[in-house]
Amino acid sequence: MEKKKLIAGNWKMNGNLEANDALVRALVAGMKDAACSVAVCVPAPYLGQVQLLKAGSALELGAQDVSPHAQGAYTGEVSAPMLREFGVRYAIVGHSERRQYHGETDALVAEKAKTALAHGVTPIVCVGETLAEREAGQTEEVVKRQLAAVIHVNGHCISEIVVAYEPVWAIGTGKTATPEMAQQVHGLLRKQLGAATSHAERVHILYGGSMNAANAASLLAQPDIDGGLVGGASLKAADFLQIVAAASKKNQE
Repeated sequence: MEKKKLIAGNWKMNGNLEANDALVRALVAGMKDAACSVAVCVPAPYLGQVQLLKAGSALELGAQDVSPHAQGAYTGEVSAPMLREFGVRYAIVGHSERRQYHGETDALVAEKAKTALAHGVTPIVCVGETLAEREAGQTEEVVKRQLAAVIHVNGHCISEIVVAYEPVWAIGTGKTATPEMAQQVHGLLRKQLGAATSHAERVHILYGGSMNAANAASLLAQPDIDGGLVGGASLKAADFLQIVAAASKKNQE
């Protein structure tokens, strides 16, 4: 049986108690017949609220970051064991915004993925190139380097991760890679995973560059695009549910 598509929403630094309540209730009501996996990665202060709101539904909970440490004197950090206590299934690691604004290195991202896995949280490992890197023809080199660091540290567990390809030049810019451009990179990543594990087909490789209601179906039709890491569209229930519907349809074909 083909694995289910995975649609994960990344709220980024957005939300408030009232808006979250309306959004999650609408998602839970609207995804009753979803044939794909669905998650929302929410800001840490709202994990408890969303955990309660999604209770009894198939909606999975995700965090937007995780500490590489399990506990200790790391003020402001949130650990994987803490996330597990709130029923968190996924944690985004190495998002381009974390790499850009917080100086996260490939090595740190690999350690975060390792700690998440050790405590039963599935890391969504983000890789992707900037516009300058793409124009310099470095796309393959950059994404392979970023994923190689995670494979190196996580070796035999690598089939347990989720990978998200997010061309940095297509995040929040309204630009998207064409489905063919995205598939080319996803195919590369699958091949790289295949050299590290005999279970590369198990790994969800998500597309994370401005996936929206209009382009989701064409992106999800590609053989190595197993879902989406959705930014802006995940804050609007109707848009997000359209993407979920497109993914569900692919699963039922």
